[in-house]
This record gives sequence, C-alpha cells and structure tokens, in this order.
Amino acid sequence: MADVNRTNGGVNLLAPRSHNTALVLDLLRGAGAGGISRLELAERTGLTPQAVSKITGRLREAGLAVEAGHRASTGGKPRTVLRLVPAAGHAVGIHLDRDALRTVLVDLAGTVVGERRAALDLGAGAEAVVAAVAEEAEALVTGVGGAPQLAAGSLSALLGVGVALPGPLDHTRGVLHRVTGFPEWDGFPLRDALARRLGVPVAVDKDTNAAALGLAVAGERGSFAYLHLGTGLGAGLVIGGTVHRGARTGAGEFGHQVVQLDGPPCGCGDRGCVEALCLAAVARGDLAEAARVLGIAAGNLVALLDIDLVLLGGRTVTGAPDPFLRGVEAVLDARARHTGEPPIPVRTAPDEVAEGAAQLVLSPLFGRADA
Repeated sequence: MADVNRTNGGVNLLAPRSHNTALVLDLLRGAGAGGISRLELAERTGLTPQAVSKITGRLREAGLAVEAGHRASTGGKPRTVLRLVPAAGHAVGIHLDRDALRTVLVDLAGTVVGERRAALDLGAGAEAVVAAVAEEAEALVTGVGGAPQLAAGSLSALLGVGVALPGPLDHTRGVLHRVTGFPEWDGFPLRDALARRLGVPVAVDKDTNAAALGLAVAGERGSFAYLHLGTGLGAGLVIGGTVHRGARTGAGEFGHQVVQLDGPPCGCGDRGCVEALCLAAVARGDLAEAARVLGIAAGNLVALLDIDLVLLGGRTVTGAPDPFLRGVEAVLDARARHTGEPPIPVRTAPDEVAEGAAQLVLSPLFGRADA
C-alpha cells in the first residue's frame, strides 16, 4: 500500500488513540491474509508493545482483527499473527457520470463484493438524479434482484457512501459548482441531499480525484497524474503520495487549459480547451489526433509539476488504449529529447472511479487523511 498523506510513526499518548489505531489498521490491511505479529506492528509504528497490545485487543473486540496462526520466532515462543477482517466493514462507491451510473460495494480490504450499472441523465434535474443514485445504492446493499450483499441487508450496516462525479465542486462541503454542460447544478448540496436520503455519511469528490486516491491506496507511489478521458477530460493529481485538491478544491481541471487560442468553443465558455479539441477528434474517429492533443497537454503538466508518471484512464481510453498510449508517449518522448531529461513513463490505469469513491469513506479509517 502507498503511504498517502500519513505520518510515519505512532504516538504513545492516550489522546491520539484513533491515530494510533489507524496506523495499526493500515498495517493489518497491507499485510493481507498472511497477517502481521504484534512485535512487527510495534517496530513499524514506533509504538510500545503494550500500546500495540491494547490497540489490537480493542480491534479484536470490535471484530476488525482476528488471530491468524503463529509464526516461528528467532528466539522464544512463536509469535501470534493477526490479520484484518475485511468483511467487518463496507462502503459503497458511486461513479456518477454525465450519462451513466456505476455503483460498487467494497470491503475493508478494498475488494469489490457487489456491483450495479445503470443509465443516467445528469441533466434530468437534481431530484431525479438523487433518487436514482439512492435507489441504486439501496438495491446494491439490500440485494434487489439477488441475495443481500450485507448480512444486515440495509444501508445502516455501511460505514458510508462515496460519490465521484465530474467537477468542479467543493469537496469539503460536498457542493457542486458549474459542471461543464450542466450549469443548473451550480450550488447544489449533493452530499447533504444524499445523506438525508440514505441516512449514512456521504463523501463527494471529483471523479478524477477519487480515481487518483484509489490508485494511490492500491500501491501507485510517488507523484503522478491520472488523466481521465470519458464524457469529459480531467486530471487527478497525487503529489508526494498525497491527493492534491488545491486551496479551493479546484486543482485538476486539466481539460480546460487552453492549447489553441483561436480554437473551437468549449462548454466551459472558453475557446481552444484541450477537452473540446480531444472530444472533437474522438467524435470524428481521429484517435491519433486526440492522443496528440492529450500528449501536448500532458507535457504542459509534466513541465509544471515535474511528476514521475502519467496514467491514462476513462472509458474512451480503455476502449482503445493503444492509440492513446502511443500518441501521448510520442509527445512526451519528444519533449524529453529537447530537454535532455529521461522520458516520463506513460501507462493505462483501470477505469475504477467507483472503487476510488469508496476509498473516500474507507481511507480515513486507515489514517489516509487526504480523503
């Protein structure tokens, strides 16, 4: 697991008990089914063995951890190994796109244990969209059309619901701004509306940020940009292992950088935006040109942020990954030759925005404060 905005060690004080518990939980999750001993937990957190014993005792009482056998010791009796209980908690992750809805149920280990897909019209109005999102979440958990996904069979058994959708938006307050092409959503308090409807905690973020968080939690390290090309174009930025949202949670509006001053009008009101140019090229079937434009914009981002890696995702990319990989790589390689620097690697990433949305709920449990 990547260390996403997490301090390196614990503090042996009673006050920050939740911080220390999060450190232990994160190590248990990272250890997987093989588990980890209390001594290893103490060594890796900097906590005393007594503090670790108290924390793991509470976790066992809560059903979050169990003993998983013994491991041979270099001296003395064998060490008892503990492991996380993935089924002890779940979160729903929702990818709310302009024309589609994907909902997943994820356990504590990040494994998807249920999934639903549905068509959606973001322009249908807030009331209709909120109702559709709530119905899909409830159907996933209660098992409409199949067996219940949770033993309790209700949303009350969830830790919460994470929702990812096109921006811009205010991640902290869960309020949408003027989504490109859908100005009627400006100022709508989506988080609070869904929380009232579902009766569980709700977190809201841009689709690109959620996807970037999911990638970081899954193991992508360092500083990278996740470029998402689907019904729109945006970026999720992870800088030094932390999702970068900006002072007003507006970072990553990658699609609306102007790359052609006299270019075609964009839905944002400007002209020559990389999103407008990319989507126009895709619409006419010219994926090579779309990839070239995307590569130029990616080169601007690399020059500005000095990142280690560019990841490409979104339904348009996953539908035809090779042209986009070749096109973006060609532009970045040419840039590297001009600057004399090593080329920045480019890879595709799985289209798992909904999984990243679930991490908006799960990450704080494991000390991932940037969620």
